[in-house]
Amino acid sequence: MPEKVTKDKVLVYVVRDDRLLVFRHTDYSYEEVGIQVPAGSIRPRETPEAAALREAREETGLTDFKIIRKLGEAEYDISPYRFEIQRRHVFHLELTEPTPERWTSQEDHDGEQEPTHFECFWIPLEAAHILQSGQGALLGRLYD
Repeated sequence: MPEKVTKDKVLVYVVRDDRLLVFRHTDYSYEEVGIQVPAGSIRPRETPEAAALREAREETGLTDFKIIRKLGEAEYDISPYRFEIQRRHVFHLELTEPTPERWTSQEDHDGEQEPTHFECFWIPLEAAHILQSGQGALLGRLYD
């Protein structure tokens, strides 16, 4: 079995009116990729806070995010999809700009690969246990 590497990631909960901002990849089925919150890798020399804001902007196409607080860190073994352990830095973000109920966005990956297409939408916080691959693990800390 391949050796697992540990990678630092960020994961953000954007909450408004007891609802959570989520998205799905429109190029794949729900069965393949599920419903996710904005998340991604921390770049070299980037702080977790900066990475959280960047990922939220890249994946939603929106800009007016503010960090409320860091909720904590959680480790998640994503094997066998990739043989890695993700050390997730989880943040609670506020979004101040208005949004529709649903909208499409895309992440351009700095032109290094084909754009990824997303559909963003809001779900009730009490339904957020449906998030894929343990992404909802620290939702309870929103209420601490």
